[in-house]
Parts: sequence; C-alpha cells; structure tokens
Amino acid sequence: MDFLDFDGRDLYFDSRTSEEVEELIHKASVAYPEDEAELYLLRCYFYEPDNLSVHVSLYRYYYYKHDYQSALKVAERTLEVAGKNLGYNESWRELSLARLSGGVMVSMGLTRYYLLGLKASAYLLMRLEDLKGAVERLEKVHEMDPADQFGIKDLLAIAKRRMSDIEIEKRGSGKVSIISNYR
Repeated sequence: MDFLDFDGRDLYFDSRTSEEVEELIHKASVAYPEDEAELYLLRCYFYEPDNLSVHVSLYRYYYYKHDYQSALKVAERTLEVAGKNLGYNESWRELSLARLSGGVMVSMGLTRYYLLGLKASAYLLMRLEDLKGAVERLEKVHEMDPADQFGIKDLLAIAKRRMSDIEIEKRGSGKVSIISNYR
C-alpha cells in the first residue's frame, strides 16, 4: 500500500465547517497564545465535536502550549472519530491490514490522517514518558506501514532505546544514554 500515492481530493479538512466555527478558529489564531484562544477552540468543539479540522486546531493549540496531556486527549478523540468515519469499529490495537485496506477504499487521505494521528499520539506519550504506550502505537503503525513511509523506524528505535536505558538505570548500572533527552 503506497501511502504517498494520493491526490488530496478527500482530505480530513474537506468536511464542511460552519461559518461560526470558522470565525471562532480565526479568533483563536488571533488570540494565541493567550488563554482566550483555548475558549474559542473549546466553543468550536462544542458546536462541532466530530469535525477533524476543529480537532487539528485544538491539538495544535495544546501541543504548542506544551500541554501534552490535553493534546493526547484530542489525539485519542480524533482517532475515534476518524476510525468511525473509516469503518474501524474496533480500537486501533485491533486494526489489521485487511481493515486498513477497507479504510483506504473509503478515503486514502483520511487513512493517512488516522495513521499520522496514531504516530502523533505515540510521540506525545514519549514526551509524557509513557514509553510502553508509545512503543505499542509505533509498532502498530509500523505493522500497517512496513515500507516505513511514515518514518516510524527511527522514532520506534529511540523509544525502545530509552526504555532500555531506563531499565538499566533502574538496575543501578549508572549507564546514561546519549539520547535520554529526546525532547
């Protein structure tokens, strides 16, 4: 499956957004980095909780504010909504290549978005030092993308290396990783 071969006609942001929500997103961008921006975005989410453009705006807000816990909640909700739109009724943990292929038939752009959302949630978990959760997600993306078009291998290697370093440190060997601070 070539995740780089798509024409972009059916991207996640092609879903209709009301004028009111578009105006609120604009107000949030003008208000950033003030806390008022978050209120505009939360109103957007209240009006259109399944709109992936709203999710992207809210995710970016939290990510750039370094509120990784909140960004992770948005990423998880995004996976639920995108998964539902693709016909993935199960958790990402249960996703198979056959189910993924069914999603590609619905929308290649949305399938890419789903896998990138899974990668983003893994990265957030790394920032939050939940390496086990990060590795689980990265391994799932790698399983769905063995050609590594999403660039998972290096991120997965970093997460596994950090897990190993932490285990060694727990045993008291004193070994320090040269990549222990991957932030």
